[in-house]
Amino acid sequence: MKKINCVIFDIDGTLTQTNELIFDSFNYIAEKYLDKIFTPSEITAMFGPPEEVAIERLVGKENAESALNDFFYYYQKHHNEKARLYTGIVEILKFLKEKGIILGVFTGKGTKTTLITLENFEIKKYFDMIVTGSDVRNHKPSSEGIRKIINYFNLNPENVLMVGDSVADVKAAHEGGIKISAVLWDSYSREKVLNMDLDFVFQSVQDFKEFLEKLLTPEREPEFGRK
Repeated sequence: MKKINCVIFDIDGTLTQTNELIFDSFNYIAEKYLDKIFTPSEITAMFGPPEEVAIERLVGKENAESALNDFFYYYQKHHNEKARLYTGIVEILKFLKEKGIILGVFTGKGTKTTLITLENFEIKKYFDMIVTGSDVRNHKPSSEGIRKIINYFNLNPENVLMVGDSVADVKAAHEGGIKISAVLWDSYSREKVLNMDLDFVFQSVQDFKEFLEKLLTPEREPEFGRK
């Protein structure tokens, strides 16, 4: 197998612990406009399209603009209170950049919430390309976002690794013909992911970091193959 030269990261549940913030932001809208509260599983069932689409479906076209503004307001205001960057992620990003690895983001989040999170946690600077749910016609589990990154940098799919925590991430990687590293330190769909065809599985950020260090240490020259 050829060596890795690009890593594409999901955001929520992979780089950042943002599930509580997302759930609470959706329920802020649901309570205000629909007078109801959704369970986490009901909210995750809405995942796929970016917030702009999900919220319009939730509250209707007539309320979509004001509800979206309310969503962004809540998300920004409570971001640093309800979300955090997983310990060790910055070290991983720095290490990969030092090794000359192309870093991408492919997330189902819309552009605005993506930038709020990446900028608030000061990690936007590490990424060479960011593809959000607002940038594609076909959202995860489609591989359109992966293909955008591969085509932009003229990459061989054999050299690309997707890192994510969801069923959609795994399916997108499979469709894109790249390897998938399932990271399950905060996955809301852990059991479903574990039942899928995976190349690599990691239960902690530290384990993933050690894997990358071994993979990219020249003197060891490990094979980028199935674990």
